[in-house]
Amino acid sequence: MKNRTRTLALTGSAALVATLIGAAPAPAAPAAPAAPAAPKLAAVHGGGTVVFPYAPKADDIRFTVDADAKPWSRPFPGAEQGLPTDARGRVTVYHHFSETGFTGVAEAEVDCLVTGGRTATVTAVVTSSNVGWEGRRIGISVQDGERGGPDRLGFSWAIVNVDVKPDGSVAEPTVGTCMAPAPFTEVTKGGFKVTPAPLPPQPAAKP
Repeated sequence: MKNRTRTLALTGSAALVATLIGAAPAPAAPAAPAAPAAPKLAAVHGGGTVVFPYAPKADDIRFTVDADAKPWSRPFPGAEQGLPTDARGRVTVYHHFSETGFTGVAEAEVDCLVTGGRTATVTAVVTSSNVGWEGRRIGISVQDGERGGPDRLGFSWAIVNVDVKPDGSVAEPTVGTCMAPAPFTEVTKGGFKVTPAPLPPQPAAKP
């Protein structure tokens, strides 16, 4: 009887093991590799009033910037794939002169954007204005304030971008893409959001 009981116990254990093995799920198939994430793209959005130290305090000077990176989207001879800093968007410049009552306005189409940390440089070509700027490229720099500090903005005219020629004459050179001075004015109303991003990888050459 003792041997018989032991035999039954062993038989029962074998059956239990077989049941557990049969009930175990099949090994999962290897997961497919995840698709590479889309590269992060730079952007600047916002609007604000600035204080310019060489204009009367009563002047109203405002900028709006809506720029989004569109890398390699503006081909030209010598750069058939475009540039990594190509961008799209719009810039508006507004200046009401308190002493004369005149308001100058310019609208421009963004063609370049590059960021470095919380600072961005944007250029745009003026499409309409009431001050004769049509066709002129302007440069805007924006610094997104941090830790409670104010936003700042710079622009490529008034106090910068002056070329003194050998004969003593003075001219204002054209502004190249993504060229703008440091953000030298303080934003007192409104604000800007800079989305930084590294330069994108170069696309594969076309066959």
